[in-house]
Amino acid sequence: MELFSDEYWMNEALKQAKIAAEEGEIPVGAVIVVKNRIIAKAYNQTEKLTDVTAHAEILAITAAANALGSKYLPECKLYVTLEPCIMCAGASYWAQLGELHYGASDPRRGFSKTDISIIHPKTKLHSGLLQEESKNLLQTFFKNLRN
Repeated sequence: MELFSDEYWMNEALKQAKIAAEEGEIPVGAVIVVKNRIIAKAYNQTEKLTDVTAHAEILAITAAANALGSKYLPECKLYVTLEPCIMCAGASYWAQLGELHYGASDPRRGFSKTDISIIHPKTKLHSGLLQEESKNLLQTFFKNLRN
């Protein structure tokens, strides 16, 4: 795997998702990269923070905005292990992310189920990156939760 490839960054997001799983959170992880450097990383923390908006993407976007001192992130790439929900896709729109890469699709709650125009028109969208790894992590988490 080439250093600083999209696969490399998605593996970093998967590390965050694994932290979420260890903490009993739905295992979704995100990193935001600018100029081949992670400026923000996060994982779902809705249980920990008792906050339904504490999705990995929202937390990462907030951290990236703070790191750069700007609410707009056109030079940034967001890597997230699961297709963003409508709320997170909307946040990526308002942040004007340069690129959005996600792993597993979310046929029930993913933004593409509704309207793809919720993503900013200048944001480059990439799906399916390390999809199986992301999907397996989620399936294992929910299987263990049911048992």
